[in-house]
Amino acid sequence: MDTERDASVDTARHGRSGGVSPDLAALFAAGAAFVSVTCNGGELSVVGPVDIVPDGAVAEAGWRLLTVEGPLEFTLTGIMAALAGELAAAGVSLFAVSTYDTDHVLVKDADLTRAVAALREAGHEVRGT
Repeated sequence: MDTERDASVDTARHGRSGGVSPDLAALFAAGAAFVSVTCNGGELSVVGPVDIVPDGAVAEAGWRLLTVEGPLEFTLTGIMAALAGELAAAGVSLFAVSTYDTDHVLVKDADLTRAVAALREAGHEVRGT
């Protein structure tokens, strides 16, 4: 990872929902700092604050969001691989989401302290914790 890039931690809790078609307009209108919607054939995944998960959705709460400050140029390589490797070495599982401008990593709340320590040890600046 380009160690000149900073990572910041959003302290909002995030969850994953599927199986129920969410009201996407309501998700975006909720003013959440981070909402990601991905559809690939028969699967619809929505990542966002757990308090806006639709009733009846399959959800997994307890995630924390770390965002690489962007925008990142498409010519940069290895950012997500570096983050994933550093977290894997620390025994931290991740859920990755990339957008046009930047990358995001979600880690379980119980692993946040270990994740932040691993990223700092690797030379990344982590703020917001």
